[in-house]
Amino acid sequence: MRILSKPEVCIGCHLCEIWCAVAHSRSKDIIKAFLYEEPKPVSRIVVEDRMPVSFAIQCRNCDEPECVTACISGALYKDIDGRVVHDSSKCVGCYSCVMACPYGSIRIDKSTQKVVKCDLCDGDPVCVRICPNDALMIVEEGEAYEEV
Repeated sequence: MRILSKPEVCIGCHLCEIWCAVAHSRSKDIIKAFLYEEPKPVSRIVVEDRMPVSFAIQCRNCDEPECVTACISGALYKDIDGRVVHDSSKCVGCYSCVMACPYGSIRIDKSTQKVVKCDLCDGDPVCVRICPNDALMIVEEGEAYEEV
């Protein structure tokens, strides 16, 4: 499973970023997450908005992920379903994966100094659900995306 961005319909609203951070917060509440939680939750998705084009960047769960190859501690690995998984307990914060990712989709959590990446929200990505223009879509292995 992968999440693909459709820049032709993305309006750059950043709602995917906001709700991703909330989904990965301790409280799961938008007000509490941004006003009261310390450290602040970190979004696993980033919207690039270079108007008139906007698009979201998140882990592509590559077939041959360079981040997994670069990870010296074994914190990144491919699971049986083909997803690239991050085990934060093994992460040593060397940032090799950040430098190796060709998409820039692995981020650094400044509070822990470890990396964070899209975890696909256990199969129900909040970014896809919340997008008002359906600019994000789930693509299963072997499916092709055709522009509208």
